[in-house]
Amino acid sequence: MKITKQARHEARQLFRACQADGLLVGNRAREAVRLLIERKPRGYRAVLSQFARLVRLDVARHTARVESATALPPAFQAQLRADLARTYGGGLDFIFAENPALLGGARIQVGGDVYNGSVLARLTALRESF
Repeated sequence: MKITKQARHEARQLFRACQADGLLVGNRAREAVRLLIERKPRGYRAVLSQFARLVRLDVARHTARVESATALPPAFQAQLRADLARTYGGGLDFIFAENPALLGGARIQVGGDVYNGSVLARLTALRESF
């Protein structure tokens, strides 16, 4: 579906209206979507599609996924939370996961930013350099 400039603009306005202090408010977003579906203005599907995209990007931007080969100690998790909150601001949701394929080290993803300090990434880079 091709999204017009008007639909993009309306979706951005709707998204901004659903925020408070720079954070998306879930109840506002649900109510806005409900009202939009109920009223069905012209081009509402394109607006909903663009709005859903903006919500997905916002959720990704406020979610930090930390993968490590073994479970991280609670003290290290707390320090990592503090460091990432200082860098990206408050309101981050953290997901800590174990991924034995990394072999060692950690991989952190916040939105589109990826910090890969895993042994697997270093071995892959070494293999590609030969």
